[in-house]
Amino acid sequence: MRPILVTGATGFLGRHLVEHLKRTETLSTIRVLCRGASTFDQDSAVEVVRGDVTESRDVDRAMEGAGYVYHLAGFVSRDPRDAERLMRAHVEGTRNVCESSIKHRVERVVVVSSSGTIAVSKQPVVHDEQAGYKNDIVGRWPYYLSKIFQEKLAFWFHQNKDLPVVVVNPALLLGPGDDRGSSTGDIRLFLEGQILSMPLGGVNFIDARDAAEATASAMRLGRVGQRYLLGGPNWTCRKLVRELSEIAAVRPPIFEMGLGGARFGAKMLRWIKPGFQLDDATIEMSAHFWYCNSAKAEAELGLKVRDPQATLTETIDDIRRRSRPSV
Repeated sequence: MRPILVTGATGFLGRHLVEHLKRTETLSTIRVLCRGASTFDQDSAVEVVRGDVTESRDVDRAMEGAGYVYHLAGFVSRDPRDAERLMRAHVEGTRNVCESSIKHRVERVVVVSSSGTIAVSKQPVVHDEQAGYKNDIVGRWPYYLSKIFQEKLAFWFHQNKDLPVVVVNPALLLGPGDDRGSSTGDIRLFLEGQILSMPLGGVNFIDARDAAEATASAMRLGRVGQRYLLGGPNWTCRKLVRELSEIAAVRPPIFEMGLGGARFGAKMLRWIKPGFQLDDATIEMSAHFWYCNSAKAEAELGLKVRDPQATLTETIDDIRRRSRPSV
């Protein structure tokens, strides 16, 4: 069996995906492309290739002999100053992976994007895979904009170079194992008491372990040239906060204010309270609705999602283990 290459294996979803592949792909070598030292260096079941996805020579070395590629490499940031880095990581990295996949004649590439490319609106609308890109909404959020360009590039390689590409679009990833806090950071802010007013929007979330299994299924069962939304429940932010409050035994916010008031309050607190981290982008995003319908992934990939309360409980427990005792 030709090796399976995973980029972005040290991330939240990537680590769960590698663990899943180790259990299910016992006849294949699992190879990961990592920039620096990682826990995989001591894992005899994983072959590590050192390099950066934005460097074509590194990608070529990692791709040598590979038959299947999961492309997850990138990073999450809501800071507009990271726009150039995000574009380089997600767009140039994807270009390198696609070009190298053609060169080495891989059998299939699964590109992991985000539900936020198509499933976000100012009203509580539930989106499916036919929804168009939301450039008008996410244009000021460079992370999602870079993921839109990433998807367009991957589909271009499918349409024009016959590269067998499948795209998966996970919703907000929760659950244990988010070492960097890139996805569960807002839950940590709530536990620390930094969410001072009730968010007005809505959210869709999925356990990272369930998303990892569906991502692996996309390699075998996904239709090339297609995208698959991977999500769980569509909840208002109010419902999410109340569920978190009950599980964590933390008092929920008692105030409800518009976007302008929330921004002003956060600005004042950042000025007078050192360590206050709630930023304007996070506040604005929480006023939107990130609802999606994952029926296609359920039908074609066998997506199954666990009880959302169980995911929230494990998320809270994991954050508390990693954080200071007061959280």
